[in-house]
Amino acid sequence: MIDLGKRNVLGVLVSAVDREAAVARIIRAAREREPLRVTALAVHGVMAGNRNLEHRGRLNGFDLVLPDGQPVRWALNLMHRTGLRSPVRGTDLALGVLSAAEQGGLPVYFYGSTTGTLERLAARIRDEFPALQVAGMAPSRFCAIDRSTASEIAAQLRKSGARIVFVGLGCPRQETFVHAMADPVGVPMIAVGAAFDYLAGTLRPPPNVLMRWGLEWVWRLVLEPRRLWRRYALLNPVYVILLGLQALGLYRPAALTSAAPIEALDA
Repeated sequence: MIDLGKRNVLGVLVSAVDREAAVARIIRAAREREPLRVTALAVHGVMAGNRNLEHRGRLNGFDLVLPDGQPVRWALNLMHRTGLRSPVRGTDLALGVLSAAEQGGLPVYFYGSTTGTLERLAARIRDEFPALQVAGMAPSRFCAIDRSTASEIAAQLRKSGARIVFVGLGCPRQETFVHAMADPVGVPMIAVGAAFDYLAGTLRPPPNVLMRWGLEWVWRLVLEPRRLWRRYALLNPVYVILLGLQALGLYRPAALTSAAPIEALDA
C-alpha cells in the first residue's frame, strides 16, 4: 500500500495514495464510526477547485482526495515524484470498498442519482455482493435544500445504521454535500461521481486503452457531446498549461484550507 500524504496540484491537495491504502483507511474509519470526507477528482474536479477559492477550501478539508484518472496521477508523479502506478477511479474505489464492507459486515447507503439508476445498481450489488448489507438508497432531490432539510437527511442517514455512505450527485455538488454532511452523519462519506451510473450499467465505461492513455474524456465526450464539450474544450488545455507553469515554479497556487459556510446545499 502507498500513502504519501497530500500534494499540491493547482492549489488542490490531492492524496498520493493507491486504492488499497484508500480502502483500508475508509474501512478503518467505518469500523470506528468516525466521519471521513472522501472524493475522487479527475481534471474537471481539480479545475473546479482551482477556479473557485471557496470550493478549493472545501476540497482541501477532505481527508482523502483521490487521483481519478491518469492526468491527475501524472501531475502527482511529474511535480511531486510520488511514483503512483495507477489512478484511483471512483468506480474502482467503490468496488473495493463494497467488497471490504461485505467482508467486514459494514452496512452501506447510496445517496444520489435517480430512482431508476438506483434500482439497477441494487440489482448489480445483489449479484456481485450477495452478503453486503445495504442500509438504504435515496435518489437526489435535484434541488437546493436549506439547513433544516439537510439536518433531516443527516438524521435519516444516521438512523439507517449505515457505516459508509456513497454519494453520487455530480461534481462539484457532491463534494459540497459531503463536506457539509460528514460530521453530522458521523461516518465515512464518499463522493463517487459517475460510479453509480457505471455500476448500474446506465453509462458504458471507456475502453481500457483510453483509460491507460488518460483519454477517458474522449469517451465521455462521444457519449454526451452537448453536455460536456465546453468542459473539455475549455478546461483540459488550461489544466495542462497551469500544470506546466506550476512544475516550472512560475505558478504557485495557494492550498487554501478553509471555506465560508453555505446556506443551502444541492441534494
